[in-house]
Amino acid sequence: MHALIPSKIRAFAHRKLALCALRAKSSLSLRLKRYNHHIDQARALEAQGGEQ
Repeated sequence: MHALIPSKIRAFAHRKLALCALRAKSSLSLRLKRYNHHIDQARALEAQGGEQ
């Protein structure tokens, strides 16, 4: 059984949100801004999870 690591769960959620941001019905610049925000959050959480 796999251990649940909160930072990995949150990182996974941010990656899903990033993909949803690309498919949203808004301007390209706004979609890219939201995508980059969520990917940055996911990367930060994954880096944080590696330290534990």
